[in-house]
Amino acid sequence: MGTATATASAARFRALLDSERVMEHPLERAIYARDGSITEGKCGLVVLPQTREEVSACVRVAAELGLAIVPRGSGTGLAGGAVPFDDAVVVSLARMNRILDIDPDVPCAWVEPGVLNLDISTAVADLDLHYAPDPSSQAACSIGGNVATNSGGPHCLAYGVTAQHIMGLEMVTADGSVLELGGPAPDPPGFDLRGLSVGGEGTLGLVTKVCVRLTRNPPAVRTMLLDFDSVAEGAATVGAIVAAGVVPAAMEMMDQKMNIAVEAFVGAGLPVDAATVLLVEVDGTPAQIAAEAELVQRVGREHGAREVRVAADETERQLLWKARKSAFGAVARVAPNYYLHDCVVPRTHLVDVLEEIGAIAERHDLVIMNVFHAGDGNLHPLIAFDRRDSDQVDRVYEAGREIIAACMAVGGVLSGEHGIGVEKRDFMPLQFGEIDLAAQADARCAFDPDGLMNPLKVLPAGSRCGELTVAPDSLPPGTWL
Repeated sequence: MGTATATASAARFRALLDSERVMEHPLERAIYARDGSITEGKCGLVVLPQTREEVSACVRVAAELGLAIVPRGSGTGLAGGAVPFDDAVVVSLARMNRILDIDPDVPCAWVEPGVLNLDISTAVADLDLHYAPDPSSQAACSIGGNVATNSGGPHCLAYGVTAQHIMGLEMVTADGSVLELGGPAPDPPGFDLRGLSVGGEGTLGLVTKVCVRLTRNPPAVRTMLLDFDSVAEGAATVGAIVAAGVVPAAMEMMDQKMNIAVEAFVGAGLPVDAATVLLVEVDGTPAQIAAEAELVQRVGREHGAREVRVAADETERQLLWKARKSAFGAVARVAPNYYLHDCVVPRTHLVDVLEEIGAIAERHDLVIMNVFHAGDGNLHPLIAFDRRDSDQVDRVYEAGREIIAACMAVGGVLSGEHGIGVEKRDFMPLQFGEIDLAAQADARCAFDPDGLMNPLKVLPAGSRCGELTVAPDSLPPGTWL
């Protein structure tokens, strides 16, 4: 977008919004050209609407000018999903941050997309309710971003990811129309477009309102920290606990490199000499958690746990969770940057994949620190590096490709919660065939025929609207067109 074109476009948006809510200064555009990933793009303009009507009006202007739109929440995404390319207009929804209505009888709440994840639970705490999906960035990430990537979190092992907790959406589509998808009714009529939209990464439209399902607080909780002399023992314990009939509320692992960094950062009393630690939480009735906690401890010791630490009170429990949720920030003690993929692998292959990740780190002379949702096999190997070293950056990207290949080789999937964005886009054919990609492109095209909503994301070249076609004769029997 040239200077004259950008100025003319900015004038059109300023006719809709206050001048301060249309940003075109190079520094402002540079800030919005990145998210929490290591990908950097090119931003044309930034607009900050505060109402559904303003969002709709901005979308109509962008469509009239032929400008691509990239929706943005808090910018904490880790796959480049909020990174603009080719001078796209960034529509920041951060100022749409009101909790609109709470219905404790359903229970649910209607919130705007800029509301922070943790603020929902804080707002309903006095009702003995909470919002269950709890990504580690929950104090900073927005519910709109969570919806975009179908975020997870430690407690999604038992309670499910974002898709299981979104009852309805309000969304502005590419032509400025407003759709309401789903809602608090038990079985809304029509197609499940709500389910299609959760995880859509802003390629179908801009979410302007969300109906979140609220969950009753459990009557009792018990949190345990188990430490092991080997990663294999810790990983084997994860599978054994589930095999014994217990699905904990959460089950998280951190390896020694991560333990050392986190302990220096938080001071939670983590055993830094352990090869790995396993954080397990069970919840339910007092009798239930007593039985399940005893089983977890027994299984852990049978598989080599050196020590089992049971949080004595809520203060100690919160400290242990602070340690786990500070892991990404603690990497800064090792290197200024990190790069990761969040592939998911079967629990039965955790040991194999973790050993291969260790071999990848050694092969490329890199520091890889592992922290992950062990219960559902959602890995988060963080490659710590310095982006000012171009040779190191090349090795980081190659290591990332090898980590994905290792995960996919054992039947894994590309993402558990961070989304595909741009950083995993070109790996999509490893998981999806030509017909699968064509179906996804068709769904996207139905909402956005001109391809202006978050273009260049999720689908690789050749599978976007109009680029990939499948002849009916090539479809297997029984396939619907």
